This record gives sequence, structure tokens and C-alpha cells, in this order.
Amino acid sequence: MKNLKLKAAAAAVLGLAMAAAGAQDHKREGVTPAELNYQAGSSPLAKEDMHQSANPKAPPMSKVEFDRARQIYFERCAGCHGVLRKGATGKPLTPDITQAKGTDYLKVFIAYGSPAGMPNWQTSGEMDEKTVDLMARYVQHDPPVPPEFGMAQMKATWKVVVPPAQRPTKKMNSYNIDNIFSTTLRDTGEVALIDGDTKQIINIVKTGYAVHITRTSGSGRYLFVIGRDAKINMIDLWMPKPDNVAEVRIGLEARSVDTSKYKGKEGDFTDKLAIAGAYWPPQYVIMNGDTLEPLKVVATRGMVVGTQEYHPEPRVASIVASHFKPEFLVNVKETGKTMLVDYSNLDALKTTEIGSAPFLHDGGWDSTKRYFMVAANNSNKISVIDAKDGKLAGIVDVGKIPHPGRGANFIHPKFGPVWATGHLGDESISLIGTDPKKHKQYAFKEVAKLTGPGGGALFIKSHPKSQHLYSDTPLNPDAKISQSVVVFDIKNLDKGYVVLPIAEWAGLTDDGAKRVVQPEYNKAGDEVWFSVWSAKNKQSAMVIVDDKTLKLKAVIKDPRLITPTGHFNVYNTQHDVY
Repeated sequence: MKNLKLKAAAAAVLGLAMAAAGAQDHKREGVTPAELNYQAGSSPLAKEDMHQSANPKAPPMSKVEFDRARQIYFERCAGCHGVLRKGATGKPLTPDITQAKGTDYLKVFIAYGSPAGMPNWQTSGEMDEKTVDLMARYVQHDPPVPPEFGMAQMKATWKVVVPPAQRPTKKMNSYNIDNIFSTTLRDTGEVALIDGDTKQIINIVKTGYAVHITRTSGSGRYLFVIGRDAKINMIDLWMPKPDNVAEVRIGLEARSVDTSKYKGKEGDFTDKLAIAGAYWPPQYVIMNGDTLEPLKVVATRGMVVGTQEYHPEPRVASIVASHFKPEFLVNVKETGKTMLVDYSNLDALKTTEIGSAPFLHDGGWDSTKRYFMVAANNSNKISVIDAKDGKLAGIVDVGKIPHPGRGANFIHPKFGPVWATGHLGDESISLIGTDPKKHKQYAFKEVAKLTGPGGGALFIKSHPKSQHLYSDTPLNPDAKISQSVVVFDIKNLDKGYVVLPIAEWAGLTDDGAKRVVQPEYNKAGDEVWFSVWSAKNKQSAMVIVDDKTLKLKAVIKDPRLITPTGHFNVYNTQHDVY
């Protein structure tokens, strides 16, 4: 009788799911394919050994089945539902909830998805029926907890390849360091250092897996890159051939790194410290700025803004270094908090906690570098942090799932200085006023909304010497959109955008995805670089556009450019020019 009821409930759910989502086109009300693509990134935790806890109320699973399901979960599900299955973008999947639903019920949801955003794993072809059954049983078991990663573990990975005393005392090469680009080669665990003047590859440096960002030290000498596996590499640009001089792993999964840049009455902290934030364990780590020696580990577990409920895994997203104080701004996703960490005395660490909205993700400075604009993408808001006064300056409602990268600053003909963000979930581009002195009526408000080509935008960019605003859409399901970028004339925004067929200009001959990602200016602000990103076994390229004419200027093709994604100009990254 109980089994019949379960099957009846599952059949009812199946009918609702198919009616709402459509068994053929798999459309989702309230979620876009771009959002699903963004959330579905695999986690390095899939490879970590974890203990299987036998839950007597859960359906039986062998050790082999459990380990396989755990790997699938961290490759496909953890980004939405969290490492501990407490819920993030997706719903909680803890045993108290899943066991009450039962295996048949869960199989339907996994197979067909839901209008609220659950992907249709079986009908989309991503999973077969056997795998769906495996996952339905797995989520009824206690979630395995990844190992912690503390100071002892970090010290075991710390390696100084070239000690500071053995490094050059002056620049030992002829490169125009300010115009070097650091380009992530996502699936090979490398970065390509490219000479922005000659367009030649200087070196391919081995790094952690899927480098997320590159940051430049305050002096401009060192590059710091961090992979999703939480490995940091420090690259010395003064060497005859710039290369790795130190490395460390600060956790098991991570996204953010930066260095101290403040120079003022409290002292000159340029290049003195580095900081990185982890997804797991939820913590940030402060390191020696010239060796990456870990000095201080601080956990971010705590209460969520608003509900004041405890969250066991609030991930550290973006980190930026203040220009006004000896502080790092540490943005914690799930709790919706920005931590202003005073690094002037690590033995008496002072932290100012500013609550805004979850999930704080990425962002950048306004043109004065006083206000940090950070996307709370689960709340469809931009939080504005005043780094000078140490307070929340405003919370701005924007479009669906803002994803600015670092955003874009420019002078609007009517609203004065504005900062812009694109969105993963819709076609809008939001402009936010950032001048509370001369344009007080527009400050920290959405003053205009541009219409872009569609959802799936990851990065938006402008430059003080440019009259253009660029936006990519690499996660849009339409290949014509994901393989191109749009450009707005800042002085004539009402005219709409011009489409640049970047992937077509790359001249790649195979059938790769050719997603175009991350506009990045050179130092002079007269070139814009793009990655044309295909699969690991397909050809990729870099395309350079003349910003004045919007015409193709150069294409870089090299068999070593495998899955290029993010790229960062040394000067612009050092000085927060965007």
C-alpha cells in the first residue's frame, strides 16, 4: 500500500513537471539555460576522499555506489545545493527532507527537473535511468563531510621555488610588463603570459586547476593566480622569463586572491601581504606577500544576514584590497556579509562586519576606488560598500542574477559617473550612479537599464580612454549570441548596440563551441582582447579588436592556447582600471 502511494505521488509530480517544463524542450520557468550552465561547474572536491556514514533509514548503497554518487554530486550538484547539501542556489537536500520524499519521488525530480530550476538530468541525456536511481538513493544518506584544511596542511604544500634573496634586484627582461596579459588556460591548469605589444606568448606557467583569477601586486612586479583547487602561484615578472617563484594550497576549493596595496599613515603595505579565500573549508588565509607563507587562517562560518540562522559553509567569493585603509574586503557568499579585515596587526586582527544580502559574489570598485560594488546574485541586488567610512552605502535592485566581473565605470551624459553590470538571468545591463557629491540624486540607484542580446553575460568592460562599453554572453544557449559580443557607444546609449562576430573573426576551422568571453583592454585603452573558448580537444584563439574602429586588429592562434577563458592586463589589474 505504501509503495502504491509513493508511485502515485511520483506520477503526480511527473505530470506537473512535464506539464510545466515540457518533456521535449526542457524549458524552465524561473531559470534559464545560462543559469544552469553557470551553476553546473564541477568542484575539485569530487576527488577528495570522504567517509561514508551508514544511515539505517536510507536505502542501501555499496561503498562503490556511494563513492560514484559522491563524485557525481560534486561534479554536477554541489554548486547549487552546497557541499553539505544545506542548500545554496538550490534547495536543501539533507536526509530529514529527502527520506520523507522517498526514492521514487526523488527519481522523478532528478529525471525531469522542476520549474523552480532543477535540471532535467535524465531527459536531457546527462544521466541514464540507473544513474538517476543511484543519485536518488545517495541524497537520502548523510552527506559526507570533506576534510578540513588547516595551517599544518597548508604548510605541507607551501613551496618557495626561488627565495626572495635569489630573485632579480631589477627587471631582467625587455618586456613592457605593464602590457602583459595573464590568460587562464582553464582545462590544462596553466596560465599563458602574453606580450601585449608583440602578441607573442612569453611563457606557459603550470598552476592549479581551472585558474579563476589573476591579481597583480601593488608594485606591479608579481602576479598571483588561484585555481579552483585552491592552489596559488606567485609569478615574478622581473625574471628573464617570468615564471613561478612560490606556491601554496590554502584549502580544497577556492576562487579569490589579492594583495595589500595601501600606502598611508599606518605604513607602506605594498606587496607585504597576500590573501586568499576558500570555498572549502569556508575560510580566508593571510600570507606573506613575497613567499606565500601562510600566517593567519580565519573561518567564515556564522549567521546569515536577515534570518540570523547558522550556516556551516559560507564560501568566500571575491576579495579586494582597500586603497583607503590597511584593509581587505572579504565577501562571504551564503551569509551575505562583507568583512573589512584590518591587516595592520595580524596578532590583533580587527574585523568590521557589514551585512547586506546573499549571495555576495563578484564585483569591483567605482571610478574613485572608494565604493566597492558587489553582486548579491541570489537577491538580484548590488551592495555598495564604502571602504573609506567602513559602512554600507546602499543596496540597489537590479536584474536577474547580476554577474559584473569587476564591472565597468564610465561617465554617463546625464547621470555622471556610473558603474555597470550585466546579468546571467536576463538581457538587461544595469547602470548605477556612483557620485554622491556632484550627482547625489542618482547616487547608488539604478539610473538606467540597457538591453543587451540576452542572458548568460559574465563580463562587462570599459576604459577611461574609451567611448565604448563591451558585454559578452558566453553562457547564452544561442551560439550566435555566445560567439559574439556587443558594443555600446557611451555617448549614444539609446542607439543600442553593435554586434562584433568575434568567433567568426578568429577563423577557427573546427566545430568547437567558440564561446567568446571577457573583454579586456590593453594598458593604452585602444585595444580590447577576447578569448574564443572551445573544448580541450578543439582549437581556441585570442582575438584583438581596435577600440577606435571596432575592426579586427589581430588573432593569436597557438596550439598551447587550450581552453583560454579569463585574461588580465597587468597594469589595469594593478590599478583597478575598468
